[in-house]
Amino acid sequence: MKALVVPKEQAETVRLRLLELGCLDTKRKLSKKGEHLEIPFTGAVPPEFGSYQVVWPDDAKYYEPEPTLRDLVREYLDHDKLALLPGGWQMIGDIVVISLHSDLYPEKELVGDAMLKLYPYCKSVYLDGGISGKLRRPRRELVVVRDGVDDPAVTVHNENGCRFRLDVTKVMFSKGNLREKMRMSRLGEGGAEGAGEVVVDMFAGIGYFTIPMAVHSHPDKIVAIEINPGSYHYLVENIRLNGVEGIVEPVLGDCAEMTPGSSADRVIMGYVGNTCHYLKYGIKALRSGGILHYHDTVPVHLVPSRPTGQIRDEACKQGRRAEILGWHRIKKYSPGVWHVVVDARIE
Repeated sequence: MKALVVPKEQAETVRLRLLELGCLDTKRKLSKKGEHLEIPFTGAVPPEFGSYQVVWPDDAKYYEPEPTLRDLVREYLDHDKLALLPGGWQMIGDIVVISLHSDLYPEKELVGDAMLKLYPYCKSVYLDGGISGKLRRPRRELVVVRDGVDDPAVTVHNENGCRFRLDVTKVMFSKGNLREKMRMSRLGEGGAEGAGEVVVDMFAGIGYFTIPMAVHSHPDKIVAIEINPGSYHYLVENIRLNGVEGIVEPVLGDCAEMTPGSSADRVIMGYVGNTCHYLKYGIKALRSGGILHYHDTVPVHLVPSRPTGQIRDEACKQGRRAEILGWHRIKKYSPGVWHVVVDARIE
């Protein structure tokens, strides 16, 4: 019987992520230990939580057994369809986002009703159809909504001590890179001669990296650039919601046009897909000695040679030098392809 020792302010974020990964031990209760919570889990420690202490409590307390999704729909579906039920789903604020096998589409309302029984605090269930286009817009279909709910798509999601308001039908919210968002939230304080840093977040979205960094590490300034008007709307809302108006300057537009030159101590390129097309702008934005955080999707056999080589080549074209400080995998993007991030100092 194992548990992760997690600071109280991070506990709900970690618990929900463990639940999504299928390794939260839902039979055991969380235990408070001073300023930390012990969160029970099963199996191996997920790599993204490798920095947390693992303990083996001898005072575990158990919940009364609760019904599962399978239990709630068992009498309505045959054996073959029961086998197609998903093992996990996203919880974004008080909204459930679920992916279903195509053979279960006729039963989507049945499954949606069952999800609202599983999560009585949730107000709606959406069917996930993936992300498409340069603006990374989600394709989502409302399946069920509780009576009396006026706006089933808008929610406020709490993560790592930050609040994110969003419309799940208009903007994406990736929870798979939680570890990276937490890492970014610890950077940005110390610039030259002890001054706070100037940060440029080139693909800010609704503030995935900008908000945690502004809330927790308090750099002098973050220029947060976003091209999608819908995401930009919620970026501005989330800046106000988290009280960081004095730190974050939101900018609506294309990074190729709006990224400031030679002004940043740190640049975050958190977009994946064709990030390399914007690499020259990220490097141009950095002062000498500044740090680049470059995200990309890379075939396994080209990790890390392709992204590190791209950074060195582009720096060389600009008459500069890149020192690779490290790299790591964020998550699997597709079969044989990893989402990775490379940290580099640009002189």
